[in-house]
Amino acid sequence: MNRVEIIVDDLVKWLKLKVKDAGAKGLLFGLSGGVDSAVMAGLSKMAFPNTSLGIIMPCHSNPIDEEHGLLVAESLELETKKVDLTKTFDNLVESSDLDINNKMAAANIKPRLRMTTLYYFAQSMNFLVAGPTNKSEFVTGYFTKHGDSSVDLLPLASFVKKEIWDIARYLNIPDIVIEKVPEAGLWDNQTDEEEMGFSYKELDKFIKTGKGSKELKKKIHKMYYMNMHKREYPPIYEYKK
Repeated sequence: MNRVEIIVDDLVKWLKLKVKDAGAKGLLFGLSGGVDSAVMAGLSKMAFPNTSLGIIMPCHSNPIDEEHGLLVAESLELETKKVDLTKTFDNLVESSDLDINNKMAAANIKPRLRMTTLYYFAQSMNFLVAGPTNKSEFVTGYFTKHGDSSVDLLPLASFVKKEIWDIARYLNIPDIVIEKVPEAGLWDNQTDEEEMGFSYKELDKFIKTGKGSKELKKKIHKMYYMNMHKREYPPIYEYKK
């Protein structure tokens, strides 16, 4: 990635402007232990050294995710809060008699609970919620509707995954976080690339150049159009008198 330092500087200016325009005081975000949230944390800390907050929200999560989130926070000298959503998730499932055998529907409760938590703190503190969704995820719709997509700002949605890794290195994010296998943490042993059915390298190349195998293009186009509703505001019926 060329001119990383210039891009980061421009991103920081953009974040400051958006927060100022909203009359807010700073930024907060979920700190998952992944590289996308780590980059979001690094940019936020540069823009708002004293008013950035990372919120760690385990929910039947791998303990290593919290460990990596805290490692990122320590390296950035970032303030954090922890809200354990495990009991909240369990109570919702049990009291509502939800069918947890519907794996995806049940798993998507987690990012929606996390976004509810983030907006509680955001409203309480007059902060904006920043989301770490990157372009590779945005194009394919690889995010949870009304979950990790329900944010005030999407600073990273113009950068493919490889560019996120490049920015992470520039921000001195710990290597263990940069090099870990990307996963959403929705269930045990889940990884992004296995679930999507192709690698980030293949996806990024297609987004940047349009090149890829016939099968790859078919898969990406299917995800793009199937998840169009995630990228658009809900349709409104036009009442005509």
